[in-house]
Amino acid sequence: MIRGRAVVFGDNIDTDVIIPARYLTSTDPKELAKHCMEGVDPGFFGRIVPGATVMVAGKNFGCGSSREHAPWAIKGCGILAVIASSFARIFFRNAINVGLPILESPEAVEGIREGDEVSIDLERGEIRNETTGQTFRAQAFPPFLQEIIASGGLMNLVKKRVKGTSNS
Repeated sequence: MIRGRAVVFGDNIDTDVIIPARYLTSTDPKELAKHCMEGVDPGFFGRIVPGATVMVAGKNFGCGSSREHAPWAIKGCGILAVIASSFARIFFRNAINVGLPILESPEAVEGIREGDEVSIDLERGEIRNETTGQTFRAQAFPPFLQEIIASGGLMNLVKKRVKGTSNS
């Protein structure tokens, strides 16, 4: 179960807003995190609570350039999950690959406001606004994607499997 306070953004948040191109020289999620969302909210990094924040956004989240830096920056901030009305396809895949839970639910986006307490059950595809008591549905991930996310990303899962195989 994921639980955190909502930070809310609008539609068409592109990867250049999530992490401006001038910071792409780093692949360190903690360094990228310091600049996450600064194009649209310069104080973002300083006002979130790592490990206790859920990002909520409108349509087409993660559009623009294909870069893993965007989900790395979000994850590096300690954001627990991203809920959006829709995701750009490449961002969706990059987020899964780095182990960032993302859920599509236009109804949840409409029903969650800045500062609301949100809980997420990834296995059931259930999003609950604990502040209002409303419950929303999202597509639950199939078990193989849940395993990637639970492992912290695709590379971590591969390392885990290779290590398990080599010890047999």
